[in-house]
Order: sequence, then structure tokens, then C-alpha cells
Amino acid sequence: MLHLLLCLSIMQTSILVLFDSNQINPSKNWKTVNDGVMGGKSEGDFELTEENLIHFKGSISLRNNGGFSSLRYLLNTSDVSKYKKIRLTILGDGKQYQFRIKNKENPNFSYITYFDAKQEVIEIELSEMYPSFRGRKLNLENFSGGTLTEIGFLFGNKKEESFSLKIQKIELLE
Repeated sequence: MLHLLLCLSIMQTSILVLFDSNQINPSKNWKTVNDGVMGGKSEGDFELTEENLIHFKGSISLRNNGGFSSLRYLLNTSDVSKYKKIRLTILGDGKQYQFRIKNKENPNFSYITYFDAKQEVIEIELSEMYPSFRGRKLNLENFSGGTLTEIGFLFGNKKEESFSLKIQKIELLE
């Protein structure tokens, strides 16, 4: 019996919850940044739904060299060295989104990957997230652990369209 309990405890995956929409004041620490910072005309924002989900929605405009909207969640710096994956629990519109993370060591760029917002649960290998700055892949190593200071979502598929992504939970997995 003791051997079975030891095996079960070893098999359990450690989970660190970065965001849960059921926490107190779930919309705290979220902010949007649209292409207006560069003269664009896209409109994106977020709200808390009746189901207590963060709803990131809006429309993309390509006028004035626009074309993106982003939603960012500021974290208390978290050591994520022991974690291998990030799990997103979302409700999406089936379109492609960019998932982004920033760390304390390299605050001037993000590590990114893409996902189609069709599934409710998406798991992303942190080591597959690559460094990018203003849409360009940087000649640097992929994310290799350390700290996280920000997580976010970006929508911009080089066409004028609306988007809708609801976020329930973001977790790190060992």
C-alpha cells in the first residue's frame, strides 16, 4: 500500500495557477494594447462576462498600418524554472491567436507561439516559444525557464475581421 501511495504522489503533476477567472476581482491586472500606439485604428478590449470569464474581443483595421490588438496580464514575478508546459482553458472563435510571455531577464521582447482557438484546453510546451520583437523572430534561444512577468494574447491575422476569445484559466504544468 505504501508503495502505491509513493507511486501516485510521484505521478502527480505540480500545477501553478497564473490566472483563474473564479478568483476575487479577476479583471485586475489585465490591460489591452491596440495598434493605436503606432497610429492604427483597430479596436480591442475586454470585459468580465456573466460566466465570470475574461472576454477579449474587438475588430481589426488595417488602416494607418494597423492590424493588431493585444491583451496582457501582469504577474507578480514567478519563478517557472521547474515547469515545462502552459495550459490555457479558453473558449474561442476558431481563429488563430498568438500567445506571448515575457520574463524579467529580457523585458524588451516576448516569447511567442500560435494556437487556433478551437479547443477549450490547449497545452503549449514552454521550450517551443521563440523570441520575437514587433513581428520578427529574433536570433536568440527559445524560452528556457527563469521568471515570468507577463502573459498575453495577440490577435492580428493581416485582414480586417472581428475576434472573440474568452479566458477561464492559465496554468503552468511540470
